[in-house]
Amino acid sequence: MEVSEETKNLISQFQTYQQQLQSIMIQKESLKLQMLEIEKALEELNKTKQKTAYKIAGQIMINKPVEELKKELDERKEAIEIRVKSLEKTEERVSNKLKEIQSKLKEMIK
Repeated sequence: MEVSEETKNLISQFQTYQQQLQSIMIQKESLKLQMLEIEKALEELNKTKQKTAYKIAGQIMINKPVEELKKELDERKEAIEIRVKSLEKTEERVSNKLKEIQSKLKEMIK
């Protein structure tokens, strides 16, 4: 059975979308891990009675006011949340495209 050029193109598109989806999921998991780390850090900062705490910046540790550190972490957390939502929308679009191509391929193979 000879496979048509259209079928080959669809298979190629399907594989590309699968790779994109996998990449998106990996990025999303990485961001979620970062989010967990930030939440743990915020939890510890909220518990402390200290007025200052240390922040690792490259090869050194810097002593900063706890409130300033909380603000930085909250901003970083918010940026990550926005990125995760964006990735989820892209993930949904790619998943839908995969389903669409899959159903076209099934029709062509019948």
